[in-house]
Amino acid sequence: MTRRQFITLLGGAATAWPLAARAQQADRMRRLGILMAGAESDPKYQADVAVFREGLQKLGWVDGQNIRTQVRWAGFDAETMRRYAKELIASSNW
Repeated sequence: MTRRQFITLLGGAATAWPLAARAQQADRMRRLGILMAGAESDPKYQADVAVFREGLQKLGWVDGQNIRTQVRWAGFDAETMRRYAKELIASSNW
C-alpha cells in the first residue's frame, strides 16, 4: 500500500466514523430540563417555551420521540428555583 492510498483510506474512515456514531445513537432518548424563573400562568413565559420547543422541532428533536422535555416553573421564587434545579439534575427516570 502506498502512502497516498493509506492517506485516502484514513480520510475515508474519518469521514464515515461520525456518521456511524450518529446512526448508533439515533434511538437514544435525550432528556432536557427547562427551568423557567417566571410563573406558569404568564403568557410571555409560555410563549418563550413554545418558541424554544418549535426551534427544537425544526432541528429534528421531537418530544416523546427522540427527546423528552420537562418544564419547571419557579414563579420568581429563588428557593423554588434551587429546589427544581436540584430535582432536574438528580432525576434520571423522566
